[in-house]
Amino acid sequence: MVDFIRKSQYTFEDFVSLIHLLRSPGGCPWDREQDHLSIRRNFIEEVYECCEALDTDDEVLMREELGDVLMQVLFHADIERDRGRFTLDDICDHACKKLIFRHPNLFGDETGMIWDEKAWETMKALEKGQTTHAQTLDAVARSLPATWRAEKLMKKAAKAGFVWPDAEGALQKLEEEIAELREALAAGKGVKEEMGDVLFAAVCAAFMTQADPEEVLHGTCEKFIKRFAAMEQSAVAQGRSLDAYTPAEQLSLWEDAKADTHWE
Repeated sequence: MVDFIRKSQYTFEDFVSLIHLLRSPGGCPWDREQDHLSIRRNFIEEVYECCEALDTDDEVLMREELGDVLMQVLFHADIERDRGRFTLDDICDHACKKLIFRHPNLFGDETGMIWDEKAWETMKALEKGQTTHAQTLDAVARSLPATWRAEKLMKKAAKAGFVWPDAEGALQKLEEEIAELREALAAGKGVKEEMGDVLFAAVCAAFMTQADPEEVLHGTCEKFIKRFAAMEQSAVAQGRSLDAYTPAEQLSLWEDAKADTHWE
């Protein structure tokens, strides 16, 4: 048995101690074997699950999923504690100092200044020693979902004035990229690069219309599921499996489904 006191109510300190116990000799063999990279995906998945709880405003699920995200933070912090590089207190210290630095209107000599997104970005750049717009683009996390990374790059480029004047310009660019993709397909080379350009241009169009590309694509995914389900139900009602239909017949079923399902 491990040396851990069972309680009816646990605290943050208990959580920290429990994670350390799990990773200690005599703890859990699986936990001891993990490192930053082996559980990296777990961290990402937990954050997404937490976001779903936030989206649904589910109080019980939020409590559970926020705990799972916090567990990931504590796990990584405990790995570094054992390596002797930094502790949880060091993490908290850095985070507090960063927030204080980025709010000179509250904690510095800039009391009363107008504090907006531009001021926040200026303080972030100053803190990170970024002196060019290119440096701010390069600092965007490469681990972000591709649509959000592309959108964030566009936002930062726009601060340098590199942005389409309106959505029409972005749509024209999208059409140009689609044409180039057609040419690449015909030539049998450069398809991946041109496909990437099309997707980037589509995100740019979303950016110019103030639409979150990740959000709208998820909405379309949900719409696709509903329409596909409607297609399959129509096929079953006719006593056939969906894969028994010809492509033309499937397209007809799809058009019928489109008439009945819309993204809300």
